[in-house]
Amino acid sequence: MSWDWQVFCQDNLDQRVVEGCFGSGGDVTYLDWMLSAWGWTISVSLSALVLALVLGFLVGTIRTLPNSRVWARLGNAWVELFRNIPLLVQIFLWYHVVPTLFPVMRNVSGFVLVVCALGVFTSARIAEQVRAGIQSLPRGQRYAGLALGFTTFQSYRYVLLPMAFRIIIPPLTSESMNIVKNSSVAFAVSIAELTMFAMQAQEETSRGVEIYLGVTLLYIITAFAINRVMTFIETRLAIPGFIASGGNTGGH
Repeated sequence: MSWDWQVFCQDNLDQRVVEGCFGSGGDVTYLDWMLSAWGWTISVSLSALVLALVLGFLVGTIRTLPNSRVWARLGNAWVELFRNIPLLVQIFLWYHVVPTLFPVMRNVSGFVLVVCALGVFTSARIAEQVRAGIQSLPRGQRYAGLALGFTTFQSYRYVLLPMAFRIIIPPLTSESMNIVKNSSVAFAVSIAELTMFAMQAQEETSRGVEIYLGVTLLYIITAFAINRVMTFIETRLAIPGFIASGGNTGGH
């Protein structure tokens, strides 16, 4: 089998090879197209991650509020609902059903709808991690905040959530990497991200090996970059000697 890596230097309209592999004057090579698709993948992933973090921390927190069964049940319902519906089905629901039920959403772009679907789906998973992180803290942490005169809100803001965040950074790293991979389903609603580029470019060039290897490399680079960033954050915020399950330090 012979590989032809010059496929990335071809113009996507007339298939001629463009010198330097980057188009100019209106020419667009497959390399240009792939890098643009990479930008869309990153945009979808980062936007959805921000939404997932906000919703996940909110839902995860209310599930641990003392003496608030109603909020806890609503949080549990959120997690069970969005965690158990396949992501692709949720994207179709946001893209086809939500605009029908709420006409004001008809003018919302497909990009925003995909971000909402992916963000809500991931928020259910993050909410479970936040709940577990908060509940892994010793009860004394909550009581210490109340003893200092903090309100429940202040106890969560200044004591519980900062500690819980440090504990759940490893699973958050996995979710951040997963959201990049999950963004590939956006092709189903015509978002021009990497998977959609790969499918269309392979059909036009019949060079599926080169195209899919190039796309795979970009996914790997993106996931590796996220892993390095999250590892750096974890190292900087680590609590020396803290053991989440017992809340004790390693020293004596």
